[in-house]
Amino acid sequence: MSTAADTLRAHLAQVEHLRDTARTAPAPLAQALAGVRSVQVRRFHATYADFLDSPRHGQAAQFFLTELYGSHDYRERDAQFARIAGAIERLFPAKVMTLALQLAEVHALTESLDWQLALAWADQGPLPATAAPQQLAARYLAGWRQVGRTTDRDRQLRAVMALGWHLAEVVRIPGLRMALRLMRRPAQAAGLAALQTVLENGFDAFTSMGEPHSFLDEVQRRESDWIAHFFSAPLPEAVQRLGAALQGTADPHAPV
Repeated sequence: MSTAADTLRAHLAQVEHLRDTARTAPAPLAQALAGVRSVQVRRFHATYADFLDSPRHGQAAQFFLTELYGSHDYRERDAQFARIAGAIERLFPAKVMTLALQLAEVHALTESLDWQLALAWADQGPLPATAAPQQLAARYLAGWRQVGRTTDRDRQLRAVMALGWHLAEVVRIPGLRMALRLMRRPAQAAGLAALQTVLENGFDAFTSMGEPHSFLDEVQRRESDWIAHFFSAPLPEAVQRLGAALQGTADPHAPV
């Protein structure tokens, strides 16, 4: 019977396989993957500029950007998750294992979708390094619609939201922040510093904003709106909207 630890390792193995593929990819494909992720990070910054600048919600928005939507190298952290998957399941509360599974599921889906988008991006030929925001938007949206996978896009958002709501629940557990603080030195000694960092950052981010509904409900609404727009809006309209976001213009559909 498959255990939660097995599921965690399977998610992380899928992520590592895709990363290995990307590391050995030809330069145009590696550049395409970087382009895809740059568009996504810039779009996030535009969509959540109000939250990123908010004293109350800034840490939570930055956590989402860094840990879920960013273009960082997560190999060290994921290797630590995989190495102690069995220990997490045996020794930690079920909520901690659930958190690890949700994070791994988000990354497995994101890596898969990003990789397919990069392939579609590269298929369209070279793009000038000085490409304008509208050119980037057109390239990205053409790839998005070519890849499709509407069910997986919805699943990706559900996984992100489940992780957010789970973090909001976990931070209310009495004594957990102190327990995390006490784990810092043992985690570093065991080579688990990256895992410790993501746990502490997530805890602090969601503690700092207090009541989570105003943030998480709005993330759900804005991301659902973008996904629907990318799939269903007339292409010129979708390109114009994404291009405006990449140019630094606030998302016109997101309340300030």
